[in-house]
Amino acid sequence: MDRIDDFLAQRKADGLLRVLKPADLRKDGKIYYDGAELFDFSSNDYLALSDHPKLKEASKRAVDSLGVSASASRLLSGDLKIHHQLEDRIAEFKGKESALVFNSGYQANVGIISALYDKGDAVFCDRLSHASIIDAVRQSGAKLFRFSHNDLDHLESLLKKESRKFKNRLIVTETVFSMDGDKPPLKGLVDIKDGYDCFLMVDEAHATGIFGPNGAGVAEEQGLSDRIELIMGTFSKALGSFGAYLACSEKIKQYLVNSCRSFIYSTALPPPVIAADIEALNIVRDEPFRRKTLLTNADFFRSRLREAGFDVKGDSQIVPLIVGDSDRAVRFSSDLQKNSFWVLPIRPPTVPQGQARLRFSLTYHHTKQLLEKLADRIVEVMQSKK
Repeated sequence: MDRIDDFLAQRKADGLLRVLKPADLRKDGKIYYDGAELFDFSSNDYLALSDHPKLKEASKRAVDSLGVSASASRLLSGDLKIHHQLEDRIAEFKGKESALVFNSGYQANVGIISALYDKGDAVFCDRLSHASIIDAVRQSGAKLFRFSHNDLDHLESLLKKESRKFKNRLIVTETVFSMDGDKPPLKGLVDIKDGYDCFLMVDEAHATGIFGPNGAGVAEEQGLSDRIELIMGTFSKALGSFGAYLACSEKIKQYLVNSCRSFIYSTALPPPVIAADIEALNIVRDEPFRRKTLLTNADFFRSRLREAGFDVKGDSQIVPLIVGDSDRAVRFSSDLQKNSFWVLPIRPPTVPQGQARLRFSLTYHHTKQLLEKLADRIVEVMQSKK
């Protein structure tokens, strides 16, 4: 197809053609390529649970008792008691009446929004919301409005102008944005959605396990869980396993069980994965030191870079260092990789033009001493490029 040839040729010309590069191993906060050992700053394994012995043990027990696959969708014979046990735990964890488990964050967002909203409805989402949210709105047929990042005034101006034209209205945001590492003005969003008779959906994929007194996320941290209708998140980041969830009312759950195509037409998650998800929630409850240490170290690293004069964003475990030029970001990343730091450049179209960056994704494996060494190396590399 000409379209494929043209697309690939343009990507190569722009220096944006991406290729898969399989690692030999990823373990203990390090990644191994062709025998080289590098400190991994691109992983979302924020609490270092993916290799936790308790998750492994829980999965092994599930394999022995329930097998390696659910073998069917949940509306057929794939629905097991262990799935309901996880959903009960999530509902309690997130402070909601009920919960529904999905196979991935992408499937969750696409399925939830396209099932609940249709032509004649409107969705107002933060401009930096994940691609799965944008795809979901487009698939739903609802009218999409994008407000400037974390800009309550822009959102309210759109609602004043447009909301009365639509039967149902949804506001969507993330509670930790994956590329900027920042959080939204959540209390303001809740107040606005109440004032304009909207539902609010928050994506807590990068916040679950990290924020809040119990690690439930930013909604818990700010005491707003009971005022947010749809709280979505994943098990594949800080929780170290796989899958996603929606915490919501029982009525919404039952509606989705009967209408959400990405739930209905997917084989249920395997029992070993579900068992690991449950155990991860136990560890978040029992080992709060992991999230506290992670955030303390992230604050240290961010402050260290700012003191050195760098443009650094965020207030979470995600620390973006803005470089600006895409080629410069690629060279900077390559220099750090030569010094055993696996840090990847993030370039347009993933981020806006002129906002190319290195995205440091910190985990519990990254000690203060390692982060100080990394910060020193960043300063050396940047000074050598002047």
